[in-house]
Amino acid sequence: MWSVLAGVLAVASLGAACTPSVTTVSGTHAPVTVCSGALIFADDFNSFDLEKWQHENTLAGGGNWEFQYYSNNRSNSFTHSGRLFIRPSLTSDQFGEPFLSSGTLNVEGGAPADRCTNPRWWGCERTGSPSNILNPIKSARIRTVNSFSFRYGRVEVRAKMPAGDWLWPAIWLMPAYNTYGTWPASGEIDLVESRGNRAMTHNGLHIGTQEAGSTLHYGPYPELNGWERAHWLRRNTAGYNSNFHRYQLEWTPNYLRFSIDDVELGRATPGNGGFWEYGGFNANPRIENPWRYGSKMAPFDEKFYLIINLAVGGTNGFFPDNVSNPTPKPWWNGSPSAATDFWNGRWGWLPTWNLNSNDGQDASLQVDYVRIWAL
Repeated sequence: MWSVLAGVLAVASLGAACTPSVTTVSGTHAPVTVCSGALIFADDFNSFDLEKWQHENTLAGGGNWEFQYYSNNRSNSFTHSGRLFIRPSLTSDQFGEPFLSSGTLNVEGGAPADRCTNPRWWGCERTGSPSNILNPIKSARIRTVNSFSFRYGRVEVRAKMPAGDWLWPAIWLMPAYNTYGTWPASGEIDLVESRGNRAMTHNGLHIGTQEAGSTLHYGPYPELNGWERAHWLRRNTAGYNSNFHRYQLEWTPNYLRFSIDDVELGRATPGNGGFWEYGGFNANPRIENPWRYGSKMAPFDEKFYLIINLAVGGTNGFFPDNVSNPTPKPWWNGSPSAATDFWNGRWGWLPTWNLNSNDGQDASLQVDYVRIWAL
């Protein structure tokens, strides 16, 4: 009798120990029960778990006409010594240099894991020409789009940024379901972005490896994006490539707060008017608010998934045209042949990547761990 009663009490105490959380989750690797403060997603990268991480497979890059394409290849994404490496390589190493200006590259495959993930911007098949060469760089972008999405929680990613001219690392989150419409209406959360140039300045400020930033993208349509009101930077004279740092997000029903190594970088705390007023969109009465039936945190009141990638270059202005760099920027953002111009300037940027030293670790985005907790 006593043993039965003890068992019942033990089960009851275990049940009472789980305080329900406002955090919600979905995906193949989401916990069934979400307890307040519990670790709900984690990876220490002792192995490369491709059930947790799904590869992008596309020539479209990130939609900024970047110079890389993404694939599932152990030259570009692998784990070693408890770390994830996202490493760039040259497309010509696989296909030969003449292929860039004359070949046809099709990344569509028959197996589910080999399907092209983004057909937009000629993302599944491209043919190179002398003025518009094929993507000269191979890289990787991995995401938890099938395995884990969450709404509200605490995120910490311990990572080391890469070094090398025109490298663009990013760790960020995108909406699982586009509840409020296509980008940026359903939001984007950029945990950290950086640039790999070791000695690049813009208007007298170092904007390369010494700068890291966090950003929110939100707005009714791409031409009306309130990111400038939710964009924060921190500089580190040692460079974010020199050591590992903890990039952190606290996401609640009242605010989003970004930190680096427990020091707050910035936060967005919308009032009762939500992100519509926070972004200043209410100044134009002719524009309809896509979040009018959401909470004050809309669009950041729905589930998001995690993305880790390493891009290169691009024409959206992330690398401004008037930067000062030891070797000049080889393309301008309005060029119709930007990828060709970039490739033709490889004598300047390729030596800075140090790909032939230590398996290219200098140019790799390195991640020690990813951890996400419920509120």
